[in-house]
Amino acid sequence: MNWLNGLLDLPWWGYIVAALILTHITIASVTIFLHRHQAHRALDLHPIPSHFFRFWLWLTTGMVTKQWAAIHRKHHARCETAEDPHSPQVLGIKKVLWEGAELYRAACKDQSIMDKFGHGTPDDWLERNVYSKHNAKGIVLMLIINLMLFGPAGLTIWAVQMVWIPFWAAGVINGLGHFWGYRNFENEDASTNLVPWGILVGGEELHNNHHTFGTSAKLSYKWYEFDIGWMYIRILETLKLATVRRVAPQLAQDPSRPQLDLEHLQAIVANRYAIAARYARELKAEYYAELGKLNLPELPSTMLGRKMKIWLKQDAKDTPEAERAQLAQLLEQSQVLATIYNMRQELTRLWERSSLTREQLLNELQDWCGRAEASGIAALQRFSLSLRQTALA
Repeated sequence: MNWLNGLLDLPWWGYIVAALILTHITIASVTIFLHRHQAHRALDLHPIPSHFFRFWLWLTTGMVTKQWAAIHRKHHARCETAEDPHSPQVLGIKKVLWEGAELYRAACKDQSIMDKFGHGTPDDWLERNVYSKHNAKGIVLMLIINLMLFGPAGLTIWAVQMVWIPFWAAGVINGLGHFWGYRNFENEDASTNLVPWGILVGGEELHNNHHTFGTSAKLSYKWYEFDIGWMYIRILETLKLATVRRVAPQLAQDPSRPQLDLEHLQAIVANRYAIAARYARELKAEYYAELGKLNLPELPSTMLGRKMKIWLKQDAKDTPEAERAQLAQLLEQSQVLATIYNMRQELTRLWERSSLTREQLLNELQDWCGRAEASGIAALQRFSLSLRQTALA
């Protein structure tokens, strides 16, 4: 009767390791295949890993590729609005964290989402006749396989597999990833990085980075951030099983080209959120020193400094209404703060949709640099000089 205990005789900890390995393969399949390959086309996959991921997701999640990609694309297109399928800013964090899977299933039933956002996903014989048509049968087959391999413990491992993606992806990433965490970039939604090491959920923890550079195959940005999904992609690329199409553009300094030109403009527009973050960082000493001179008994300068950092990262339209009066009060009391803030907002015009030609925008950038260097604010002068040497790495 030993066969009733499964083909694999493992110690108690072996079943835990097996469950973690199996769920991690599922996470890798979601982030590499569904997310970066299918939804965003950030990389191309060889048919071998592409079909393995599709088959594995059929076994472990029952999710249909077209549905997942379409819902995720709509999330990016309508982020933090009433049309977002799963925004905690609209629906509340409890709703998305604990009922994320239900929100996903409800969106799957909306044919208009599939028609508008589901283009370019697999439509071969297997997809039509197996994976989409019988999507629930894969998870039943997974249960049978687990029972054969692990015996009664296989039922527990299967149960863990079934709740892994609904909780971590649909709940935690879609919920906490738009509610709590740190932000490298003040982009136009509420996305956050949960931790700087993306391991447990395959790199998806670096959600603010992803929403800032949506078509990048690499989700880490800062030197201390780690994206295990990117590591797997690089391995696949080394094996000629993947081709990376896009990664987030990186800024570089090119002292040999101090004169502004259209290539400088392209680099600045492509890295607008990184430029804004750098502006706030490099002028930090200036605005902290100025805040220290003001008589503001209601708030300490350190707290205002943290707020000013965010305000400088943001375009003015993204500053919350409740904070605008406080910001205006600060700018009225200090000409230096007003100059620093207004010069930052003038940069916004370089990356807003505009009727200006690229040559006209370049002239505006040249004028901005000239005024920054004549401002008498040392940090602003240094920033302008470095901006003149900005290039794409």
